[in-house]
Amino acid sequence: MSSYPYAFHAGEPLSGLTEFTHSLPSVGAGLWVTVQATVLGAALALLLAFVLGFMARSRRLLVRGSSRVVVEFFRGTSLYVQMFWLFFALPILGFKLVPLACAVVAFGLNYGAYGSEVVRGALDAVPRGQREAAVALSMTPWQRMRLVVLPQAWPQMIPPFNNLLIQLLKCTPLMSLITISDVTFQMDQLRSTTGDTATAYLLLLVVYFVLAYALTLAMNGLESVAKARLGQPAGGRA
Repeated sequence: MSSYPYAFHAGEPLSGLTEFTHSLPSVGAGLWVTVQATVLGAALALLLAFVLGFMARSRRLLVRGSSRVVVEFFRGTSLYVQMFWLFFALPILGFKLVPLACAVVAFGLNYGAYGSEVVRGALDAVPRGQREAAVALSMTPWQRMRLVVLPQAWPQMIPPFNNLLIQLLKCTPLMSLITISDVTFQMDQLRSTTGDTATAYLLLLVVYFVLAYALTLAMNGLESVAKARLGQPAGGRA
């Protein structure tokens, strides 16, 4: 035994490194689950955002009111509780979803409600003169929306959509509470195995930062393309 209380033991770091190396496949599998949940949840949220956003602009009170009720409910209740309800309570009613589907539906409903306000606001921001010009050209309502309104509103939606997408990504660790082995769950298992809390969670921070940064770059590229089609500079609106 060494006479120094803080003597370096060569086998311990090597053992920890070995555990990290052996756990890479599991961490990679968890990362793939996180990516799947983020992409599928975002796709569902985008679909619901447009549906609810268009409903919110309807002239029919029933349609507009229904949209408002749905949006306020899912914005006003906890994503955590929504996910638990889908996982634990829905089977009682005779409908059972696999855990990943519960997470995706919860993400889609919650962030779709927030996204609907983005859609509604961007559509309302298109100048009235553009709509009037489209009417003067005898365009149908569908043609006005597809050819005039949406192309101008879409670039305005992308930055807030990017913010919601990053928030969705950062909420994916909640999936581990309904038995889903995402990257957070796998990294926590690794922490338990190695006892190296600092390294495990530092790596997890890096993983989420890289994912968020990649999503931001992709959304920035999408915004640049959308603005270029309108003849606007990539750095701002014309």
